[in-house]
Amino acid sequence: MTAKERAGQIAMSKPAVGEAGATGDWRSKHPVIDAAACSAAKQGRESCQLCWVYCPDACITRGAPPAIELLYCKGCGICAVECPTGAIEMVPEGEHGACER
Repeated sequence: MTAKERAGQIAMSKPAVGEAGATGDWRSKHPVIDAAACSAAKQGRESCQLCWVYCPDACITRGAPPAIELLYCKGCGICAVECPTGAIEMVPEGEHGACER
């Protein structure tokens, strides 16, 4: 393909869950979604989804409420910062029984 044929094309990759491997075992905190505060869960449809948009590891799946794949979550907390309703809380590892391994 010549440079002229490539004009207008851009190199682009799509994030995929687990690209860096299972990295969730070295985080110190993990996100917990409060469905009662999540706008998507309250509306019963995929609204908002800012946590999904901003997650750098693509470990949040869209839904009502969104789901977090803790095996790949590094615990960066970006989802909690970006959540407009404050529905995501970063909890220290070992404090949330449903998320313990």
